[in-house]
Amino acid sequence: MLKWALIFLVISIVAGALGFSGIAQGAATIARVLFGLFLILFILFLILILTGINVFS
Repeated sequence: MLKWALIFLVISIVAGALGFSGIAQGAATIARVLFGLFLILFILFLILILTGINVFS
């Protein structure tokens, strides 16, 4: 998920540099949403691991 967020961030930067503001804004929004989802899932799994709950078995 983080990989896709970074890909959309790069697309946004390139599109913004080339003057495609609509595409850049859309790609930036997608990157922001994916990064937010990644961050929420990362924190959730970190809390579960620190409390001793094994979610991967």
